[in-house]
Amino acid sequence: METKEFQFKGLTLSGFAMLFLNILLTVLSAVMVVAGFVWCQHELLAGLLIGVGFALLAVTLFVWGGFVMVEPGEARVMMFFGKYKGTYTNVGYSWVNPFINTKKLSLRARNLDAQPIKVNDKTGNPVMIGLVLVWKLKDTYKAMFEIDSQTMAQSGGAQQVGTSVSNVMLAFENFVKTQSDAALRQVAGLYAYDNNDSASKELTLRDGADEINKQLEEKLDERLSMAGIEVVEARINYLAYAPEIAAVMLRRQQADAIISAREKIVEGAVSMVKMALDKLSSEDIVELDDDKKAAMVSNLLVVLCGDDSAQPVVNTGTLNH
Repeated sequence: METKEFQFKGLTLSGFAMLFLNILLTVLSAVMVVAGFVWCQHELLAGLLIGVGFALLAVTLFVWGGFVMVEPGEARVMMFFGKYKGTYTNVGYSWVNPFINTKKLSLRARNLDAQPIKVNDKTGNPVMIGLVLVWKLKDTYKAMFEIDSQTMAQSGGAQQVGTSVSNVMLAFENFVKTQSDAALRQVAGLYAYDNNDSASKELTLRDGADEINKQLEEKLDERLSMAGIEVVEARINYLAYAPEIAAVMLRRQQADAIISAREKIVEGAVSMVKMALDKLSSEDIVELDDDKKAAMVSNLLVVLCGDDSAQPVVNTGTLNH
């Protein structure tokens, strides 16, 4: 994506060298002013010393406004009378033109743990869903000029809105939170919470975590890129039915689980009965007619599919009695 951000190419000097020079100028100006008022007896020379001393003092005060300190993970947006002059990211203590207005931005990764919100899934069921998002500023030009940071900070309840990095980053956090809620609602509405049909292969919020998280990241990136914000990671960290339908849906899930378990039990029991009949027939252990096979199948299925343990009964008569 095209960006208007570029590195600051204006004059920059070592902050420590300028600090040392400025201290010397301050001391020199003070000495000249004192000398003009106290020591110098010549009126013209005294006036000259005082005038030059105050001029140097004014210069030192002007120089003090050009010191800039940039920490790792920070950037300074450089503005010259309202015109963007670049982004300064050189770590350390520097000095720039005091007429340049510098605005500090943090490029460090930030975390948003969004509280669960109520949304309707694809089938219309209300669900509670939340996310955790890791984001950071990538494009300082868009971050500074594409969104109204002061309005966003005020909407977030900030007491004092200014150019401080805390207030500016608060504005971005409010923007990210609003867009995250919108993206989460959009993605949650595309999928059902769970499949009612166990044979269905349709992607759901409950089972399709990786695919849905990937789509959530894409939706968030589309919404946040306009503000120069990069989505590092986005994950759904909370998913549940809304309280008003949670009990009903829990009973449905329990019923589905019981049915699925019964299907497995019946499938296994039929397989075992077939194996027993085939083995009796293939090894000529006993010959059974259709009625006896039916009785044997019935008894085995009752034993294998029953919830309680079967009580053995010994038949002391013949097969016909």
